[in-house]
Amino acid sequence: MRTVGVDLAAEPKKTALAVIDWSGGVARVESVRLGAGNDAVTEAVLACDRTGIDAPFGWPDAFVRMVSEHHAGRLSATSGLANREGRRPLTKRRTDLVVQAATGISPLSVSADLIAHVALRCAGILAELGDLGIDVGRVDGRVVEAYPAAALRTWGLVSRGYKSAQNRVTLGELVDALLAAADWLELGAFQTICRESDDALDAVLAAVIARAAAVGCTALPEGDDRAVAEREGWIHVPTGGLQALQP
Repeated sequence: MRTVGVDLAAEPKKTALAVIDWSGGVARVESVRLGAGNDAVTEAVLACDRTGIDAPFGWPDAFVRMVSEHHAGRLSATSGLANREGRRPLTKRRTDLVVQAATGISPLSVSADLIAHVALRCAGILAELGDLGIDVGRVDGRVVEAYPAAALRTWGLVSRGYKSAQNRVTLGELVDALLAAADWLELGAFQTICRESDDALDAVLAAVIARAAAVGCTALPEGDDRAVAEREGWIHVPTGGLQALQP
């Protein structure tokens, strides 16, 4: 099995892409690159078995309805937009609420935070992949929604405070902890870039999450959540430890 991880940003400059080969009891990082454009992402997805992208795959149902009604001039004056509490249902997807309840981490809002630009780019990439015949179902397709912070929390590793240049020491400690917890993971020549760039490490983590999804070790929506997730997207949070992912 080969998996791809993409730490998607609004522009290629901050986008990282990693590829991992899972064979012979080892997960070997084959490549990590920064500055990945849409073509590089598409090519990697086509060449691998499963992909994890760190970006929202959709928007909250309530937000989509509100924008449609506003656009058509049918928005009710009693729609509860006067305060933050009334607007809350427009800002959180069902998967965001599930992740928050399970991990204590609140994902950024795709409709009310800067990550909206990332989601717009992601929607374009998913459309391109769909045109190429790739299963881009928003729940459990060949490409899945990854969230490294939630995965790290589940695995008992540091999930906050390792991003940005001033936190390079914490980033390096996280790499050490990851390699200790997953002694089958070989970063090889790409260990340095993972210690210097949180984008690079998040891309590797997204590729590990893709492996977890591929072997059935992530939580999937149940009951009515399934239909909602098909529209809004679904964050794949690992359900077990890292050792369950060893090839």
